[in-house]
Amino acid sequence: MHLPSTKKFKKLCLLMLGLLVVLVVRLAWVQLVDGGTWSERAREQLQESRSLKTPRGAIYDRGGKELAISHMAKSLYANPREVKDPDGLAKKLAPLLKMDENVLRDRLKVKGAFIWLKRTLEPPEYQRIAAFIERDKIHGLNFLEESRRVYPNDMLAAHVLGFVGTDDKGLAGIEMAMDAVIRGQTHKQILDTDSKGTPIFKSIFAFQKPKAGQSIYLTIDSAVQFAVEQALDRAMQRTQAQGATMIVMNPKTGEILAMASRPSFNPNTFFRFREQDWRNRAIASIYEPGSTFKSLVTAAAFQEKVVTAQEIFNDTGAIDVGGRVIQNWDGGSYGAMPFADFVKYSINTGFAAVAQRMGGKRMLHYAENFGLGKATGVELPGEEEGILLSLDSMQPADVATMGIGQAVAVTPLQLLTAVCSLANDGKLLKPHIIKEIRDSDGLLVSYSSPQVVRQPVSTEVAHEVVGLMEKVVTDGGGKRARVEGYRFAGKTGTAERLRDNGAGYDPGRYIASFVGFGPLDDIQLAALVAIDSPRGLYYGGEVAAPVFAEAMTQIVRILGIRPSQPPAAFQPPKPAQPAALRQPAPQPPAPAPTPTGKMPMPDVRGRTIREAAQLLKQHGLFLIPEGSGVAVRQSVAPQAPVSPGTEITVRFEPR
Repeated sequence: MHLPSTKKFKKLCLLMLGLLVVLVVRLAWVQLVDGGTWSERAREQLQESRSLKTPRGAIYDRGGKELAISHMAKSLYANPREVKDPDGLAKKLAPLLKMDENVLRDRLKVKGAFIWLKRTLEPPEYQRIAAFIERDKIHGLNFLEESRRVYPNDMLAAHVLGFVGTDDKGLAGIEMAMDAVIRGQTHKQILDTDSKGTPIFKSIFAFQKPKAGQSIYLTIDSAVQFAVEQALDRAMQRTQAQGATMIVMNPKTGEILAMASRPSFNPNTFFRFREQDWRNRAIASIYEPGSTFKSLVTAAAFQEKVVTAQEIFNDTGAIDVGGRVIQNWDGGSYGAMPFADFVKYSINTGFAAVAQRMGGKRMLHYAENFGLGKATGVELPGEEEGILLSLDSMQPADVATMGIGQAVAVTPLQLLTAVCSLANDGKLLKPHIIKEIRDSDGLLVSYSSPQVVRQPVSTEVAHEVVGLMEKVVTDGGGKRARVEGYRFAGKTGTAERLRDNGAGYDPGRYIASFVGFGPLDDIQLAALVAIDSPRGLYYGGEVAAPVFAEAMTQIVRILGIRPSQPPAAFQPPKPAQPAALRQPAPQPPAPAPTPTGKMPMPDVRGRTIREAAQLLKQHGLFLIPEGSGVAVRQSVAPQAPVSPGTEITVRFEPR
């Protein structure tokens, strides 16, 4: 046998040794220098990263009733690496998911091992897809559980609650304002996968679940909210208005017990409604308050001592200020009467005169002190600030018209908050709608307490104005706001509607409103009603005051508030009937008095409101008009004996 020479054998050994050294050096280089890079590539191929979110915290009413909760729902995802026929699968999935076939096809063809197809499926959708996967042995489709927001009471308090998008982000209402608090934590989960990208079962559960979001307890009372929404719905149907809002507060604490707007929407299916339906009119719409503002003017004037309740004013029916004529609603004049009657009967000329005495500087000062021209700071998004003229831009006519609730624009919440200061001994409180916040374990995180902003007027002045406002409800234009068995105070308002772009007024459209509070023995409730562009009757006393009475009659029972006086003998007026707007009159000697001090009742049938008012004034009688047009009925028959000072209800109808 021929053996290789020793020289050749050595060369072969050296060559093998050299190759071994190269391999060792390369292996050391890969391990020590490039090891991190190759390890990362291996992890990328055998691991998947997914972001998982814990559920949002719940939203409750003040008593713990669920208003917004999160349920776990199935979300469908695909592993495109396992999908063999994306075109065919997209065609089959499209009708099951009610999605566009092209959208599904594009998603199934993306690179990678994970893509969402549809999130938070409805139970029927999940059942259809699960059955399809099992029946057709589909590979590459699977489900993950995600949090889905549910509003168990549908439209109740929709504008307060708001809604969330598919990404679990709050888009309106409390859901948006408190999103950072309510929203759960996001956890990045790393899943180990096999060579095909399928998650290994063990790794799915090998992570620590993050905490859910914190829960919000609102000041809202669900039962009160329901009563308010029912009253608004009936008002919308009755008046065929464009919109409406009502807010109920506790003037002693600033807590908002109810807040509703119409039109409304269902937050479970918010995307099926118009964007304007999402608008919370209570905080996002501004309007000239009209005569409801006169309660604040009265308080400011009393505080500045520019007028007293007993001072006599002579109403001439109109007043010219800088070329602007301000007149009473019917163009009539009522002669000499104390300022208290100007408040009770809402006579424009007297308030224009008082505003002139105050002057622009003081009028603006008190408007600002009552919180107007600035957002209240309530815990809701989208709050408007309202409009106050600057002192430099105010003309004499602006000062006078501000006295009757024009030349100033407010939100419903701003005005109610300001009037609540009168019901709270002159102290202005910051309104709030969040009672407390608790963590996912139920432990208290924070709570709200009454916050005094300032005191615009003294306690004595506030009490005096409250007394005058009670007369508005018992004897004046707010009579239809009476709640049988309870003492309430308030003020009606009727204002021309501003155009949506703010450029002037919208002809023939009005905002009818009423603001009031009570029971006066122990004031616990205050509310504002505003009806936007009602058809037909549009005075606040006719349209808004009955809504206040209807809702408050239910609310005092819901809250167990005992009556403050025995039931009255009067019958509550039907909501469809127009409101009383009393026209005060001077007391001239009654013509042809009888020996008993009474006189024959004049016949006002066939006369206009203005003509009837003037005729009754001549006899020392008060007019309570109902409707518009010409008189067709009167509460006291013609020629029947009647005493001076008697209130005569007259029904007016179109010719």
